[in-house]
Amino acid sequence: QRKDLLQANAAIFSGQGKALNDYAARNVKVLVVGNPANTNALIAMENAPDLPRTAFTAMTRLDQARAVSQLAARLKTPVERIKNVIIWGNHSATQYPDVNHAVVQHYPAPHSQSPVRTAVNDNDYLNG
Repeated sequence: QRKDLLQANAAIFSGQGKALNDYAARNVKVLVVGNPANTNALIAMENAPDLPRTAFTAMTRLDQARAVSQLAARLKTPVERIKNVIIWGNHSATQYPDVNHAVVQHYPAPHSQSPVRTAVNDNDYLNG
């Protein structure tokens, strides 16, 4: 990723974090959409030490929802039943969807649970 972009974003999101820390309500929710979203969210969060860490999220949440949606479609099951899908990296070419801890609830039968890798049974698909 471009070093100049990271440096510019560091200054922007550092200032945003400080402003949030000083002026935002303590129950604020912050969604960072500027790429690299995870890095920018971390910079903002680190500059807002008085806000809960859980107040910050990044656009990568959208990528996580997309991954869950694709798995649910592949397994013909509701998205609510897919749990623990992780997205590593930023919203960029560095992104890696990780299903190694993911499970499908009520699959293949009610009151059961299967690892996503077992349920999908296609490592070529899962490893992209």
